Amino acid sequence: MADEFGHLPRRPSRIFKATIWSMQGLKAAWLHESSFRLEVYLFVVLAPLGWWLGHGPLERALMIGSMMLVLSVELLNSSIEAVIERFGDEHHELAGRAKDMGSAAVFVVMMNVLLVWGAILAPRLF
Repeated sequence: MADEFGHLPRRPSRIFKATIWSMQGLKAAWLHESSFRLEVYLFVVLAPLGWWLGHGPLERALMIGSMMLVLSVELLNSSIEAVIERFGDEHHELAGRAKDMGSAAVFVVMMNVLLVWGAILAPRLF
């Protein structure tokens, strides 16, 4: 039975289905998005480095979390691109703008990684 907002209750079976759908999305990104694969490779290399270089849980969370944010935004960008491609490959100004903005979002969170890592590591080096 749905609640007053029309949502079905979150039973374990629905949570399991949501997990399956999430794994399908990760698999699709891995198979179809070379940028996502590259960012995962970088994460696999840099996450242990961030864990090792971070002094304490907060620094570790910031360093690794900033990289996880890149993966998240890349997934969103890829989903925007997939929806646009579904409607055809002819050039449209709004479609191009949406793709450019998605790419810019990924760029911004990549700059955030540099800022976070730099702010944590630069004082130790200088």
